[in-house]
Amino acid sequence: MSVLYLVRHGQAGTRENYDALSPLGRRQGQLLGEYFREQQIEFEAVYSGALERQKATAREAIPDAKIRVDEGWNEFDLAQVFAEYAPRLAARDDDFRREYDAMQAALAESGGAHEHPIHRRWNECDKKVIQAWIAGQFDYSGESWPVFVARIHGALERVMHHQGNTIVFTSATPIGVSAARTLDLADGRAMQLAGVLLNASFTTFRVRPNEFRLFSLNNVPHLSTSRLRTFR
Repeated sequence: MSVLYLVRHGQAGTRENYDALSPLGRRQGQLLGEYFREQQIEFEAVYSGALERQKATAREAIPDAKIRVDEGWNEFDLAQVFAEYAPRLAARDDDFRREYDAMQAALAESGGAHEHPIHRRWNECDKKVIQAWIAGQFDYSGESWPVFVARIHGALERVMHHQGNTIVFTSATPIGVSAARTLDLADGRAMQLAGVLLNASFTTFRVRPNEFRLFSLNNVPHLSTSRLRTFR
């Protein structure tokens, strides 16, 4: 039996600079690596998506590893989804427009401070934009939800051949999609799984010939205090 570990990246930067790790995100990655070493968990193969926050988490956790970068594990492009969906949602939904204006005001007020709540919480605008993208509510020039899911399934196929432990440093939605696949959930409910994942958590899967099964979800034994446990 092989075990596949999927790790969500550590706490990221601000909304304006999300593809980076915050100082806390780097510490979360270091603590994850310490946990693996204490538990004598070793990996035959180490993978990461191509995003900087994913690769940086891998470097903090397993600094001596040869990291195989596979952009198939990248998160979907939330900035592009917002850019194309938010104006159209605002034009037809007064509540969304008010929420979006309030979010923009909070961003300006934050001054780029890492700990400002606007950078650390999913708000109603985030949820509505993502739900509209999953539903394919508007024409969109980027990657659709079905294409994104197919990309993640392809990335899974590329890592499941190893004998022994394999680890992938990725993001919340790819992990949610992977878990949903084991539960035969083919729709947007994968996002509900993604929404509970803590930064630097790991989710494990049992891999055998003709079997891919969720083993555990959202493990954080290395994050011992509430200050270390973050969602964004």
